[in-house]
Amino acid sequence: MTILETRSVGFAYRGGAPVLSDVSVAVSPGRNLALVGESGAGKTTLLRLLLGLARPSSGEVLFDGRSLRPDREFRRSVQPVFQDPYSSLDPRQRVDRIVSEPLRAMRIGARDEIGDRVAQTLRAVGLPADAARRYPHEFSGGQRQRIAIARAIVCEPRILLADEPVSALDVTTRVRLVELLRELNTARDLTVVMVSHDLAVVAALCDEIAVLDRGRIVERGPSADVLGSPRHPHTRRLVASVPRLRRSSGPPGEGR
Repeated sequence: MTILETRSVGFAYRGGAPVLSDVSVAVSPGRNLALVGESGAGKTTLLRLLLGLARPSSGEVLFDGRSLRPDREFRRSVQPVFQDPYSSLDPRQRVDRIVSEPLRAMRIGARDEIGDRVAQTLRAVGLPADAARRYPHEFSGGQRQRIAIARAIVCEPRILLADEPVSALDVTTRVRLVELLRELNTARDLTVVMVSHDLAVVAALCDEIAVLDRGRIVERGPSADVLGSPRHPHTRRLVASVPRLRRSSGPPGEGR
């Protein structure tokens, strides 16, 4: 069973060369998927197709077995987290307004319930209760990304589509955020699809990997197989460049 999938999709900007060609990926419940490749491989374009922000030039995108329609059900079920925690949050809004935005936009929950849901979600991502009354500039980069994750999960989605969600952070903070995503995967039955060029990060989080090179999938399969015995030369080059992730303690003092 799959929740979200692409079938032989291609994509090209008007008048340009193909960005994606014959790409098929499937997202299964509880199976975190990494879309891996170097810059320009087509990872972010594929993520935009999965989010319904762009339409394929060929092939199709399916949600729950039907052609994707970016309607209310889809938006509640599939939420994004973007790369830069400094630009993805409105600096003029308090954290409670930022995190509650999906609830208000999709009219989820009564007005007197929204504050409780925001507080519960902030706790779930490891932020203190007083975070709700503060502004983004009062937080470090790692804490801002926790706010972005809280905004994404407050409506209890089934899939989190994350575009390089930890690449703008230092190594220690990166490890903590990966551990948080792994906890949410288990505690909330949340399936993560992560775009990354960092195989150390995806090895720590994802069950399956699809490797893209110049708009095509050149290798895919269980993470242990792809990383342990890479078949394609491009995958072997990526694996050879993997640094080791080190484990760390909890969220206080997270930096960039």
